[in-house]
Amino acid sequence: MYQETNRILFSFTEFSSVEVGKHLYWKISNYDIHGQVFIVSWLVIFVLLAIAFIGTRNLKRVPSQLQNFMEFILEFLQDIAKNQIGEHEYRSWVPYISTIFLFILGCNWAGALIPWKLIILPEGELAAPTNDINTTVALALLTSIAYFYAGLSKNGLGYFARYIEPTPVLLPINILEDFTKPLSLSFRLFGNVLADELVVSVFTLLVPILIPLPVMILGLFASSIQALIFSTLSAAYIGEAMEGHGDH
Repeated sequence: MYQETNRILFSFTEFSSVEVGKHLYWKISNYDIHGQVFIVSWLVIFVLLAIAFIGTRNLKRVPSQLQNFMEFILEFLQDIAKNQIGEHEYRSWVPYISTIFLFILGCNWAGALIPWKLIILPEGELAAPTNDINTTVALALLTSIAYFYAGLSKNGLGYFARYIEPTPVLLPINILEDFTKPLSLSFRLFGNVLADELVVSVFTLLVPILIPLPVMILGLFASSIQALIFSTLSAAYIGEAMEGHGDH
């Protein structure tokens, strides 16, 4: 039994060390930092912060075009949270849902719009951070932490009563559901972004002038949809967790 356990652990370690393509790593203490993801992620964060600062630094009663655009984005993100969480409790979750949506949208568009392949790195190449499974898993785990926090802060320990509803027989299934939520969120986003970038790369190699452009436009639309799906599902999970177990 001991040898079998060691064999399984060794096999899992080998599987987890498999990589697709080459990556740029920075060694910090005992940790390897994924350089490509780190660089593009911080570029996206910087751009989002710059747009937020420029768009809100001089607010007027009669809004300019930029202020109108910022207000439209805010109303759109508020509607996502309100529709999924509820009118009375959505406001405190607007910052989280908005941050998730804007960061994923920025990362997806960064991969679809910017020709990162022109920038030569010692190893690997720059791309959308969301085409790396580590990024999407981290975002999904943040959502898991958020909906557990929402449920416990609203219902206390009574939150765990949802695992035995409508019957205790469903306890294993309800527990399993909490593991499948982050898995589905992360793999859906990762798979769609990676597939889009692969399709554009293949078409660029085969027909380098005309065909890639409409595919890239379609990729921008798909990237936006993926950001919307992720943020909407995150808000829905938070809203579900905040429901009292007697409200079903």
